[in-house]
Amino acid sequence: MNIIRYPNPDEWDALLKRPTLNSEDLNETVREILNRVRTEGDKAVRDCEEQFDKVRLDNLQVTPEEFDEAEKLTSIELKAAILLALNNIKTFHSAQRFETKKVTTLPGVTCWQKAVAIEKVGLYIPGGMAPLFSTVLMLATPAQIAGCKEIILCTPPDREGKIHPAILYAAKVAGVTRVFKIGGVQAIGAMAYGTTTVSKVYKIFGPGNQYVTAAKQQVSLRDVAIDMPAGPSEVAVLADETANPTFVAADLLSQAEHGRDSQSLLITTSESLLEQTAQEVERQLQALPRKEIASCSLDHSKLILVKNTEEALQMVNRYAPEHLIIETRDYAELAEKVVNAGSVFLGSYSPESAGDYASGTNHTLPTNGYARAYSGVSLDSFIRKITFQEVTQEGIRTIGPAIEIMAANEYLDAHKNAITVRLTDKK
Repeated sequence: MNIIRYPNPDEWDALLKRPTLNSEDLNETVREILNRVRTEGDKAVRDCEEQFDKVRLDNLQVTPEEFDEAEKLTSIELKAAILLALNNIKTFHSAQRFETKKVTTLPGVTCWQKAVAIEKVGLYIPGGMAPLFSTVLMLATPAQIAGCKEIILCTPPDREGKIHPAILYAAKVAGVTRVFKIGGVQAIGAMAYGTTTVSKVYKIFGPGNQYVTAAKQQVSLRDVAIDMPAGPSEVAVLADETANPTFVAADLLSQAEHGRDSQSLLITTSESLLEQTAQEVERQLQALPRKEIASCSLDHSKLILVKNTEEALQMVNRYAPEHLIIETRDYAELAEKVVNAGSVFLGSYSPESAGDYASGTNHTLPTNGYARAYSGVSLDSFIRKITFQEVTQEGIRTIGPAIEIMAANEYLDAHKNAITVRLTDKK
């Protein structure tokens, strides 16, 4: 890891820069695949699966028998862990339910909002070496609580045309209505445009590689909503001399193993903690099965020594991390001053892993600095709020003259007339 001591504030932007990729060629490749799916539907999806996932599929949809088999193949211990996490996620997200409140702004003028579920949502779950069944829980659970009528899930199959059992088990218990053996850009295209087999959805959720991310961004321009802009995963740890270097190193590495382009930062006021953490990272790294991936991530990760906690907090808010761990003596006080972060973990016994799996909060979070403007996935992500207003004859007489004046000054005479005809109505 790179060690930086007492950087000048005018160096922070360069210091906190995320890893970047050349996306021009990538975007053109994604555009071509999306166009094929839009025009050819299932045929393009099957062809892409054969090309990229190396499997030819006759049936894209997971069958009830495959769900039953997956449940048998998932260990009792894992099923129990999934159900514990599911219960906590349900508890936390159920508390976010919106209550309709009617507001009388003036006599005869009543306004309110109504929360309505997005009817059709699509979830994308990546494949690869790490079966992200936890993400199934994080996305499907709030969708089910919100009342989405159709919750479809796409995930790439292996070369035998099978989905990891834990993904299917999580989908079943979390309320997914249909699962499809489709990965990559073609999955995003199928959900965005619809095919004979896959329903078109109104909003797409879920992480993915740079191709999936680019596909989501492209379809969001005119075809479908998406959860949020996405980039490589990241963590910042704000720590002082009271922090445990073994814990800090473990947290940095838990992020680093996500992917080669992930980023981990330690921002600390303690030289001793910085040095001990550097040693501990190297020691723990040697025991990781995903050592090669974590090592690549650590190449653009940093241990930063700052003058005081105030400067550390300023740097954190400048960086706007996806995950922020605060392991300091006064972590509760510092937490109140955090304004830019996706999810915050407080104290020595609140690792990022808790939120990633089972504390109850959602782990689908804004990355790449988007925490300055975006929230993580929540119940609100799966609903729309429709506004209503009811104006009585008394109400229109109260607000009508003001509306007439405002409309006239915006030179919108028809707007004014819609009020005038009501004010002059003799009935």
